[in-house]
Amino acid sequence: MQFLDWIVLSVYFLMLLSIGLWAYSKVKNSADFYTAGGKLPWWLSGISHHVSGYSGAVFVAYAGIAYTHGFTLYVWWAFTVSIATLLAAFFIAPRWARLRQFANIQSPTEYLLIRYNLKTQQIIAWIGTLIKVFDTGGKLAAIAVLLNVFSGVSITFGILLVGFVSLVYITIGGLWADVWNDFSQFIVQVIAGLTMFVIIIMNTNDGLESVLTMWDKLPEGHSKLFNDPYTISFAFAMLLINFFSYSGGTWNLATRFISSSSASVAKKAGILSSVLYLIWPLILLYPMFAAPLFLENLSDPTLSYGLMAKKYLPTGLLGLVLASMFANTLSMTASDSNTVSSVICRDILPNLTSKFRNLPREKELKLARITTFCFTLVTIVVALNASKFGGIFGLIVTWFAALLGPISIPVILGLLPAFKKCGSVAAMGSIIGGLIVFIALKIIDQDSLALEMGGPIFASLCLYIILGVFNLLLQS
Repeated sequence: MQFLDWIVLSVYFLMLLSIGLWAYSKVKNSADFYTAGGKLPWWLSGISHHVSGYSGAVFVAYAGIAYTHGFTLYVWWAFTVSIATLLAAFFIAPRWARLRQFANIQSPTEYLLIRYNLKTQQIIAWIGTLIKVFDTGGKLAAIAVLLNVFSGVSITFGILLVGFVSLVYITIGGLWADVWNDFSQFIVQVIAGLTMFVIIIMNTNDGLESVLTMWDKLPEGHSKLFNDPYTISFAFAMLLINFFSYSGGTWNLATRFISSSSASVAKKAGILSSVLYLIWPLILLYPMFAAPLFLENLSDPTLSYGLMAKKYLPTGLLGLVLASMFANTLSMTASDSNTVSSVICRDILPNLTSKFRNLPREKELKLARITTFCFTLVTIVVALNASKFGGIFGLIVTWFAALLGPISIPVILGLLPAFKKCGSVAAMGSIIGGLIVFIALKIIDQDSLALEMGGPIFASLCLYIILGVFNLLLQS
């Protein structure tokens, strides 16, 4: 990176802090801090939902998969997310908005106390918070790897830098700071992504036609929709996981729907996010798919996107692309911190001690900021020790996706009238059963990635439905 690149990156950081300071004036209470007062318009909510699903992992772990396995990445990631989000827009998103309107919820797990019971709510809140610690830590580590490739600074320094910026602006501005950062980073991402797309096309022999012709020149299997171990069964497992994740099982994504001004607004936000997932990744991922043509036999494929950017982007634009990657990660990590803080403050702490109940507005907001600060600090510690948890891919994809199902199924299906007979026994059974399957698959030596990812959530889903039917039979 040259001096001009550092200028671009510094301007981006200043913009983030400015957004945080501006949002500070809009935050008067915990409802403003956690749900933007329920005033998010559909276009802002939809863009925020979309970009909150990205992180530096796209440019590190996913870039590595694109380098080694090709187009299948789009199929099992972006396409399944688009379908899942579209389903969520019609069946789930409006229900989240109504819960805020009529039950005054501020966290995704707050309604579980009434829907099931206190024990179920607390187990989901505690397990979910623990999962997000590792997931968010993995995302911080991912962007630090990119900063290392671009500038040569140590990964430790990169984690501390990204963590510090996230720590400051989200603690100050809450959800308002987060969603407006999402919007600004979407603009930066589009500019940077289109720039990278055009420059890589200009450096191919076939020009624009290379979008179609390059696949014959890539390693065998790179043009296939499914490329082992990313089989059709793996894609279906990811579709199931993504439905529960993007419906709100991933709590920060639920917050985008909860904070929408009405059910119809939440629905439109989900549709917009779905359309963006269908179209934009085709442009964003193109340089990753083309990387084997420019960088042969990489020992570490996860570095492919960063090396491509270093090789082909002129001074200034390199800083813009890096700012885009920072924006992706900070968007997700900040929204995670904000939402998990709401769960801790609204659902966990009041049940640990009575001194956190019925706080005045000023103390409630102060607690929200302290909790957000502390959670972000813990994720920085995890990021610094990412290698001990299976690396970045292990933290973000394997652990998070596999553990998501057991806690997200009671949360999402609990919103639907069709599952109203599935009570606390069904919820607890699905959580425990899914976790047992997750542990068993970690112990048993098996080579199926689809089974490792989809086994826990499928087991949880079956148990939730079976126990619900059993409860219905007992009552009839």
